[in-house]
Amino acid sequence: MYQSPRGTRDVLPEDAAVWRYVEERAAAEARRFGYGEIRTPTFEDAGLFLRGVGAGTDIVEKEIYRFQDKGGSDLALRPEATASVVRAYLEHGLASRPQPVKLYSLLSVFRYDRPQAGRYREFRQFNVEAIGDADPLADAEVVAILWRFLEGLGLRNLTVFLNSIGDAVCRPGFIRALVAHYEPRKAEICPDCSRRLDTNPLRLLDCKNARCQPIADAAPRTVDYLCPDCQRHFDALRGYLQAMELPYELTPRLVRGLDYYTRTVFEVVPPTAGAQSTLGGGGRYDGLAEQLGGKPTPGVGFAAGLDRIILNLEEQGCPLPAPDAPDVFFAPLGDEAKRQAAALADRVRRQGAAALVGMGDRSMKARLRQAAASGARWAVIVGEDELREEVATVKDLRDGEQQRVPFDELPGRLAAAASEAAS
Repeated sequence: MYQSPRGTRDVLPEDAAVWRYVEERAAAEARRFGYGEIRTPTFEDAGLFLRGVGAGTDIVEKEIYRFQDKGGSDLALRPEATASVVRAYLEHGLASRPQPVKLYSLLSVFRYDRPQAGRYREFRQFNVEAIGDADPLADAEVVAILWRFLEGLGLRNLTVFLNSIGDAVCRPGFIRALVAHYEPRKAEICPDCSRRLDTNPLRLLDCKNARCQPIADAAPRTVDYLCPDCQRHFDALRGYLQAMELPYELTPRLVRGLDYYTRTVFEVVPPTAGAQSTLGGGGRYDGLAEQLGGKPTPGVGFAAGLDRIILNLEEQGCPLPAPDAPDVFFAPLGDEAKRQAAALADRVRRQGAAALVGMGDRSMKARLRQAAASGARWAVIVGEDELREEVATVKDLRDGEQQRVPFDELPGRLAAAASEAAS
């Protein structure tokens, strides 16, 4: 029997209400800050990610789902969203609009990685980008969106980790110092770090291998090598965060895992420790548009993993919506009663309430068991007596109280009662 591929999962109806709630809260938070929705393709030219994300990153070297289609095009499932959004910004001439262009997405992302708690090979992200302005206020704003979103869901004891990794002016000096720190210790570091020392030295600071931690902890700090422009930008960002009363913790080893980042990098983490605990993170990527063939265009954004956020909501006992349930369950007995129930249910739905009609040939006892299992508030019994008198028996499934309601009054009364119960 077929099963879902490793690293993927099905979201069943009893869980879908929580997913919809979290995604709706994410979209509402982005819109409150003036961001509009963008939807990009699930797959792109593979070169977009090789150039944008970086050929030396784990995403490109180990995790990307890359394939050739029947026309011979080299394509890849998106392993992240920012490169696609910047490509769309350039392709559609969004630089002609008032800057920055503020965009958000709710989308699936794909990475071939080892599945574990909160990490899947197909996962959902909330993505936010502000493209076209280098103002550090834009950096503070995207941090604020992520923080307010998570705070609004009820998550507590969160921490913002913050760092600046400089730019093309000052980062080369830091990289030289970092390499000089690691070279004498090359025999002590893990194989991945040994490779990164030659291909992507900044990622040395992001290693999670225990044997590398003391060396990384003693490494030079990016903030000690910032040029005057990067230092002013970082100081202004911190001032905006303080003005908005957004708490943060300076984290000199924070670098993130993508090559396009410049200056600001940040992550939001819960109290749960561990390499996969980060709920969301991002930073500034002022050189990405140029790497993709466009004009110099500053940008900043973040991605938040919804799978991991929902896991933390459950762990912290945050209030979550109940599974979807109908307002009314029609329990007909016989074919003629089913026809009448179908007509009445249709009228109930048109007036805004949710209604189910029992199908198949079952006894009334079985119908009422179905009604209770559905989670409906009311069961509407339609049998021979009800058909003859054109009056339904409405049973409140919470307290067992019953009343008789004429067919012509039933849809309006049920819709009104459902509306009142929901308010």
